[in-house]
Amino acid sequence: MQRTEKQTEVDLLKDRFGRMISAVFVDFQGMDVASVSNVRDELRKARVEYRVVKNTLVRRALEGQKAVAKLVAQLRGMTAVAWSFEEPGSAAKVLKELTRKHDKLKVKAGLIEGDVLDARGVLEHLATMPGRDELRAMLLATMQAPLQQFLQLLSAPTQNFVYLLKAREGEQEQAKS
Repeated sequence: MQRTEKQTEVDLLKDRFGRMISAVFVDFQGMDVASVSNVRDELRKARVEYRVVKNTLVRRALEGQKAVAKLVAQLRGMTAVAWSFEEPGSAAKVLKELTRKHDKLKVKAGLIEGDVLDARGVLEHLATMPGRDELRAMLLATMQAPLQQFLQLLSAPTQNFVYLLKAREGEQEQAKS
């Protein structure tokens, strides 16, 4: 690569790292073209950007951030980055599923809000994070629970009165028989 091409690539990587919510670094060494295309397609469906990068250019793009020191050990060999721009766990979830299908695809590390996660942290924590819709549903359920309990308390006397009337009706029918 020429110097201008390298600088353009570094600027592109800086932009991606600046806009991302999370990033997952993967090693795809030994995978065939069809498998790599499958990985790209699955990530694209999840709205995750995937790009093969040079390790030195990633180091330059992350220069000045505390993450670069922790990532240096991970940035060896073939590296690709999957950036999530909408949900933190979307790239990790897809890659966790894909590592089960493709044994040569390996997660190296993850980056979320300037913090570096090792491969285990990516697969166990980042990939299991609830998505935006799941969090909204959990919040809605939490907000609805007190109202539902309040309505149950309000309707309890009426409901108990109805049960009392049914029991009384049953007693009267037995007395007639």
